[in-house]
Parts: sequence; C-alpha cells; structure tokens
Amino acid sequence: MCAAVYRGANDLRTETVRVPSIGKNELLVRVAACGVCPTDIKKIHYGTVPPPRIFGHETAGTIVKIGGDGRTSGEASVRASRFRIGDRVALHHHVPCMECHFCRHHAFAQCAQYKRTGITAGFEPAGGGFAEYVRVMPFVLPGVVKIPAKNTFEEGAMLEPVNTVLKAVKRLALLPCDNVLVAGQGPIGLMFTKLLQLRGMNVLATDLLESRLRLAKKFGAKWTSNVGQASSLPYTKTRKASNNRGSSQNTRPPTLDAAVLAVPSDAALKDAFEMVRGAGQILLFAHTKRGAMTEVDLASVCVDEKDLLGSYSADFTLQKEVARIVFSRQLDVRGLITHRFPLEKTDEAVDLASHPTPDSLKIIVTDVLSGANG
Repeated sequence: MCAAVYRGANDLRTETVRVPSIGKNELLVRVAACGVCPTDIKKIHYGTVPPPRIFGHETAGTIVKIGGDGRTSGEASVRASRFRIGDRVALHHHVPCMECHFCRHHAFAQCAQYKRTGITAGFEPAGGGFAEYVRVMPFVLPGVVKIPAKNTFEEGAMLEPVNTVLKAVKRLALLPCDNVLVAGQGPIGLMFTKLLQLRGMNVLATDLLESRLRLAKKFGAKWTSNVGQASSLPYTKTRKASNNRGSSQNTRPPTLDAAVLAVPSDAALKDAFEMVRGAGQILLFAHTKRGAMTEVDLASVCVDEKDLLGSYSADFTLQKEVARIVFSRQLDVRGLITHRFPLEKTDEAVDLASHPTPDSLKIIVTDVLSGANG
C-alpha cells in the first residue's frame, strides 16, 4: 500500500509498505480521510520521536476486515462483534484503562494505556492515517464510531479534534451568558467559538485576520476584535454588555469570565489575565512546547483567584456527545475544511498546515484512490 513515512525531521516520503496484518478482534480499515493535526506537524518538523513512523490520527474510513471469528469470549470480542465489514467508521486512537490513579481523577491523557497508540499502519504505532490502510487494536475499539449514511468521511475525521475542544470547554466552570474570550480563530479556535456559543456563552473572538473574524461571526461569536489593530482593543468589546460585573476601583475593570487561548501566544496570555475578572479562568490549549517559559503575576492567581488551566488531547467518554454534535451539524465542520490533498502529497498538506494562508483552515489528506466522500 501507499503511505507517507516519516524518516526524520522534515522528511516525509511517499513509500510502498505492507498492508498491516490484524489479529483476533482487530479491524483493518481502508482510510478515506485523515486530518492534519498540529501535534503531528510538531513531531515531523522537530524530529521529536525516532523514525520510521506513519502519522495521522484524525482518521475515518471503511472496515474491510475483522480479525478472528468474533465468537471468542471476552470483552474485546463483544466490542468487535458490533462491527461489520463495510461499516463506515471514525477512529479514535487513544483510550484509557479507566482504572489507574489518573483515570480515577478523570485525567485520562496522563494514563499509561492512553499514551499507547492503538492504531497503526506499520512501524511504531503513530496513528497511521497517512496510509491506505490502518490496523485498529482491541483496546481502542470503544472509541470507534459508525458514520451515518448522510455524513461524509471528512466529518468523521473531524470527531477527534472536536472531541479535544469539547473536553476543554467542559473544564471551564461557566454559567449561561458568561463572556468568554477565544484568542485565535483557526480551526480549533472556531470550534471553541461554536461550542461555547451552543452552550449559551457570549464569545469574544480575536485574531489577526479579518477573514477569520468574519467566519467567527458565522460560527457564533457575539463580538470580534482584530488584535493587530491598536484601535480595536478587546477590552471595550465586552465592558458595556457585562455592566461591569465584578468591577473594582480600576479604571478598566476586567469584563470576561473566562479566556481560551487557541494560540501559543504569551501576549495573549498577558491580555487574558488582564481582561478576565476575579474568580475567572484562563485555559491554555496551544502551549504544548516543552520548556516554554513566561511571566505570570502570581497574585492574580492567589489574591484575585483566577484559575490557570490546561487541557490536552481527547476524552473518549465524550465520543457519543461529539458524534451527535458533529453528525447533526450543530457544529458544521464542513465549513472548516478548506484544502484537500491526495495521499501521495501528504508532505504538501503538512507544509500548508504548518504555514497557513489567509484562506486555509483545516487540511485533509484523502485516500489516493477512493477520495474522501465515498
């Protein structure tokens, strides 16, 4: 089969590799669509993991083979028995054990089993979506979702990134009509904007690009602000609407209840701390580079009781809710997908996702033979 193989930093090669073999209660899935994720981009650009690997974890396709006879006793066989050859499915590459210390604290991304990748196209398991076929292991079968006939493979591939955003939204202690800043209106920021709006929040969307701010309005933002323009300060956008709730003696009181940083910007973090009122929350979603340091006024956390939170990766227990939101098109992810590349041009897809243009948002790699909307 054809696959985009990572051979080292900034070295993706289209190669012919063996179709993965599957064992009892495993699935072999013909990939139809796979999203390009910033997490994979960082591994490819910086060479943070040893090669060779086949990346791609936002994956959807068709089941073409099921390992074993499906009649063996055990939980894994029960999971496998709900699938049939020909099912169109969205995959989920991380599933926790649900028993360890981290799982008991609902910190699934810290679970040792969760950190194992349960989908592979060969070599060290790394997602495998940038290939024609992937092997799905039994322990991640609980995260596999069937795609309704009315929906596309591309929508199925978007379940994983939407899951990560919904997980983060649920970390915020918000009340109806709270004011929330979403800094950055790329694909992830737009998902935050829409999901927060669906939960009854007033969203202030900020970005440097007017085209993305216009799209943010379509995705439910109440206010928008171009942070590249000195005359468009985010502060003033929510002040009047909030009636200065929680104001103190400051001449420019904070007017936000929470802020989500969908960009790894220290300037945005500083602005968020200034704009969020006491007892508010600041959530980091894009600060994933190890060793990155910045200054924080610790009295803002201690005296003003502002919470600084992080959220990373997905929560498979949210899969049914995510599927409902995406497949019902409450969050219509189709409007986020701007570019599609055939499998043999995965390197070009990664390059565009790494260097976005004003008209690029979500980048999808499609099966070189069957296309993405079968």
